[in-house]
Amino acid sequence: MVKGYCVVCKAKGVEMKNPEICQTSRGGYMAKGICSKCNKTKMCAMMSKDNAEQAIKDGAKKSF
Repeated sequence: MVKGYCVVCKAKGVEMKNPEICQTSRGGYMAKGICSKCNKTKMCAMMSKDNAEQAIKDGAKKSF
């Protein structure tokens, strides 16, 4: 699934719970979700179009 950086528990490569892929105003893609370690922090990760499409195929929610 989608991995990102949590600013609260300072962990790199943490998997997101309920990831949602959205498109930025400039045309880029990013994933928004909740940290699976601390279960409270919202996370965000920038990604390429290919990675975004793969995440959607793997089960992430599409919001664009």
